[in-house]
Amino acid sequence: MAPVPIADDLFTWPDDEPRLIGGRCAECGTHVFPLRAGCARCGAAAVERALLSRSGTLWTWTSQGFPPKAPFRGEFAGTDPFEPWLVGVIELPGQLRVESLITGCTQDELEFGMPMRLVTMPFRTDEDGQEIITFAFSPEGADHA
Repeated sequence: MAPVPIADDLFTWPDDEPRLIGGRCAECGTHVFPLRAGCARCGAAAVERALLSRSGTLWTWTSQGFPPKAPFRGEFAGTDPFEPWLVGVIELPGQLRVESLITGCTQDELEFGMPMRLVTMPFRTDEDGQEIITFAFSPEGADHA
């Protein structure tokens, strides 16, 4: 069974070079993610589908240092013993900043402004055995399995 995305219209799939699916307001030019019907900046309803940049820079980050409570279902967080994971804000130049999981590195390897790229990663397996994937960002040039 082929993997499926965690949500429809969140990122391009299947795709060797996935892109986030956002929107761009036809009135004021503001980008949004995820795609929505209206512009949060000017209120216009003229938001058009737009593929966002695959590359950006690390604006800030933190680590999730304790196991999440239900209803979180991400299997990557279910290791025993628990291993913290990274969450960051990636600035996509000229578009917006997006919150994302960070993978392919340790916290000690992260630096403000470092180049990042969009990747996909396993999130969980559903009750039918279907692998569910999500997006994440990884340092540019990092090996990502």
